[in-house]
Amino acid sequence: MLFAWLHRYPFFRLLGPLIVGIYCSDELIFQGQSGWVASCVFPLFFSFLGILMLSSFQKCYSRRWIFGVVLFFFCFVLGFMRMNCQMQAVEFAFGSEETTYRMFLVEEPQIKERNVFCRVLLTERIDSSYRKTTLNHKAIVYLSRDSLSECLGCGDELIAYTGFSTPANNGNPDEFDYARFLLRHQVSAIGNVHTGKWRRISQDAVHSFRQKAFDCRERVLAIYRHLGFQGDDFAVLSALTVGYKEGLSEEIRESFSVSGSSHVLALSGLHIGFLYALLWFCLRWLPGRWRAMAVLRTLLIIAFLWGFAFFTGLSASVVRSVFMFSLFALSGLSRRKNFSLNTLFAVAFFMLLCRPVWLFDVGFQLSFCAVTAILLLQPRIYRWFPGVHSRIGHYLCGLMSVSIAAQVGTAPLVLLYFSRFSTHFLLTNLLVIPLVSFIMYTTVIMLLFTPYFPLQSIIAIGVKWLIGLLNSCVRWVEQLPWASFDGIWLYGTDVLGIYLFLFLLGYYLNTCKARNLILSVFCLLAVCTCHMVRQANDRPKPGFVFYNVRNCPAVHCLAADGHSWLIYADSIPDTSRLRKAVSGYWNRLHLEPPQAIITDYTGDMLAYRDHILSYSGRRICVVSDNRWRNKWAAQPLSIDYLYLCKGYDGCLKELLELFTVRTVILDASLSDRRRQAYGKECRQLDLPFISLPDEGSVSFML
Repeated sequence: MLFAWLHRYPFFRLLGPLIVGIYCSDELIFQGQSGWVASCVFPLFFSFLGILMLSSFQKCYSRRWIFGVVLFFFCFVLGFMRMNCQMQAVEFAFGSEETTYRMFLVEEPQIKERNVFCRVLLTERIDSSYRKTTLNHKAIVYLSRDSLSECLGCGDELIAYTGFSTPANNGNPDEFDYARFLLRHQVSAIGNVHTGKWRRISQDAVHSFRQKAFDCRERVLAIYRHLGFQGDDFAVLSALTVGYKEGLSEEIRESFSVSGSSHVLALSGLHIGFLYALLWFCLRWLPGRWRAMAVLRTLLIIAFLWGFAFFTGLSASVVRSVFMFSLFALSGLSRRKNFSLNTLFAVAFFMLLCRPVWLFDVGFQLSFCAVTAILLLQPRIYRWFPGVHSRIGHYLCGLMSVSIAAQVGTAPLVLLYFSRFSTHFLLTNLLVIPLVSFIMYTTVIMLLFTPYFPLQSIIAIGVKWLIGLLNSCVRWVEQLPWASFDGIWLYGTDVLGIYLFLFLLGYYLNTCKARNLILSVFCLLAVCTCHMVRQANDRPKPGFVFYNVRNCPAVHCLAADGHSWLIYADSIPDTSRLRKAVSGYWNRLHLEPPQAIITDYTGDMLAYRDHILSYSGRRICVVSDNRWRNKWAAQPLSIDYLYLCKGYDGCLKELLELFTVRTVILDASLSDRRRQAYGKECRQLDLPFISLPDEGSVSFML
């Protein structure tokens, strides 16, 4: 019966090997082994293509399985090739030397605390001999913040003298792989440009299709500002309607995340669904019994959906959702079931064929898992609510059944990526989704009355009230007891096992056979056993860790019972940056919240006095100021690690007169010039040293 179910969904069978091929190619690329593998894959591709064509004409039914096997391998190789080709287009040897580059700003710059973040398109490189090399690579440029850089806009053409480097990670354990993330988003390099080493040669020089989309979005945002929206109201309204999330504060992001409603801030399928329902309601006067009118209505809906995607800046999540709903609208023209699992798998297949990197996009994974769960589980869950006869009752039951199904489908991925489970998701969706629908519909009406400002201002008052009510509901749910469980750690294999268990459980509910129930229970036990074994292997071991986090030098001392201490070298450390970088590592080890130590401290297992750390028979000297300068000692103090951080202005030789050092640790807070100078001193003195920016985080087990 399982094979009969698979035969009903042919695109599901094709999607599997395509995904495996994309994943294998990605892993080999980032391991640096894609070159020789790709040279073998290309001949296989044409071989499978030839065998596929020959097997399709096979008249003997007993040998038709050859067609299926070859087709699977063909999809695997196709996925491998598409991913490999897409990633090869990103690779370029920029070199470490500084030279002149011509570039265009492809998005609006983001003003940070100390610099201006710019996404650019490199078009030309000019070397010292004035030889020009044509480029077509995306890059990220950090401009020193000043009055000139703050005035830049999308489409400006710059010429800059700088050097570019390939994206690299900090090397902290279980940290987000930012380098891989950038490469998957076609970003080839990162560069820093100081003041005086760049100039704008033309303003608003490029009018690409995407830039025009951003311009339209900026006009909508300008209307919001003109109507008096500001603060959290402006940020939430911009995120809900046009997908602009730059104005969202950390507090409002955290509130929506804890309450389980962060999905409404990400412009995706939910919002496109609301817009689709509105368009269908507005165009229902067109008689659907006439074929021409039905086609016209469908085309108008699709045109409006893609117009909305244009206004939002053609973000990847919106494009995916609009593409899916466009197919949904087209399927309504046929006499078959409007939207089925096979249609969904077909959408995923062709989208991954066009952009294989979407496979690793969290939004893509969550969207398709949610829709799949809704299609499979929502009708069964809806039947759990008997005796509902009113229209409002049907609406509420439908909303709850959809929320439960979507939560079941996305919960493993949410736990994997965010280590958080929101317990009040059902209550949140019952409150938030109706409010979001009202806000979106009212905002559309408000924008339609743009030529009539007095009337538009009155509608804007209602929108502000609705947004305030939405934020109040979210904050109220956030304050409820046990609103979320944080620090949950799942392995990738756990997620695959959970989805397999859910599939087998659903298969049992469909067949009601005991053997299928036994199989699902066995799968669950296997997942739990594997998780417990890996968790036991990952239990914390006594030792200490030096993290590679800029502007937050610290020593993390670990105990076997899960207790830990963070000894900060800076009196005002950037703790948020540190926690963001290594919270995954702490969750995996199931560490308790570390005890922060900034001043002198004496405990049962650890002592920290005068910047000398003693832990389990090891001594670490934290050098973050000039207290050791111009000092002398009758006998040097023996220490294991000399931890050099920002704040010390002397040379290394001066410290070696006070301490006998085994290893020197150079922190990321040091400037490049000073870190290189200390490294040169260590080599001259034949002293072992570790540079955290070059080697990443290091740990020493005791």
